[in-house]
Amino acid sequence: MQAQIDDFLQYLSIERNVSVHTRLAYKRDLAQFRLFLLTESGLIAGNEQAGTLGAGVEEEVGLSVEPSVASSKGLPAKDIPVDGIGLDSVRAYVYALYGTNKKVTVARKLSAIRSFFRFLIKRGIVRTNPAELIPTPKAGSYLPSILSAEEVGELMDVPRCVASKDDKSNKESKKGAKTSTAAFRDLAMLEVLYSSGIRVSELTGLDYKDLDINEGIIRVFGKGGKERIAFLGKLAIESLGHYLNKKASDVTGVTIDASPNGPLFINSKGARINERTVQRAVKAYTAKSGINKTPTPHTLRHSFATHLLDAGVDLRTIQEMLGHAKLSTTQRYTRVGIDTLMEAYDKAHPKARLK
Repeated sequence: MQAQIDDFLQYLSIERNVSVHTRLAYKRDLAQFRLFLLTESGLIAGNEQAGTLGAGVEEEVGLSVEPSVASSKGLPAKDIPVDGIGLDSVRAYVYALYGTNKKVTVARKLSAIRSFFRFLIKRGIVRTNPAELIPTPKAGSYLPSILSAEEVGELMDVPRCVASKDDKSNKESKKGAKTSTAAFRDLAMLEVLYSSGIRVSELTGLDYKDLDINEGIIRVFGKGGKERIAFLGKLAIESLGHYLNKKASDVTGVTIDASPNGPLFINSKGARINERTVQRAVKAYTAKSGINKTPTPHTLRHSFATHLLDAGVDLRTIQEMLGHAKLSTTQRYTRVGIDTLMEAYDKAHPKARLK
């Protein structure tokens, strides 16, 4: 099965040109499914599989490699034949997922299995898709979590104050310069996320050549490698300018790749930052800000769309800015906008206040 998974991932990369983020998601989901089948078939012990449903499966992604390597890890040299996977196996896996996963997660993992078997049918490896008859769980509609404009300001104030304080008091200290550079970077990241509404994966994928700071725009590659232009506000441009100047005068010994293909946002080792770094930054600054919410980097994207909608920007324009393929995806923000309007009505209208 692992050989077919590898072929499928290569197909997604070369023929479908899907993003790295999407390929990694498929890789994790299919590795988890394979691990479940190995456990059910008795090829590995149940305690080796326990706890992986709903968790990261980075270690399980390489289960099949070489037989000698598999044996050294206590994993089976044999593998699951894809033509032996039936409806009952997929149903049992989905049933197991329900215990520890949200419906939307179950739906995504089931979709990955369906896509995998569609690929196998096209290649003539199997005749039927055992996942087609499994109903997709209805995740239901939900209101995206957002921050108010005031809360966004409170969140940004934390790294701004840290950067200002460290920059003034530690100019001669390598440790202080390193802390200050990180704060300037974090402020620039948060400002770009909120100002442009881009995804966190799009933020971490930015290179120097994608930024035109004079025009206030960035070139973004979204899902499926689709390219679009995102706009930067005044504060985002200002924060980026401070961050880039700080990197230019960095005294921590970090080698900065200033080539056009070099990453825009880097970590302390000079390498491209990852999504986990951005998530940790948002969590840390939220805790210091006193905001009584638990925002993620994606919350800033939701806030961006909702605030534009509340300001009167039409839905089609917001769709283009967010890079949504379907207008229906953008329409969920109208519910948040209506709630905001109702709150304003209740506070302002004389008859509403009588209640």
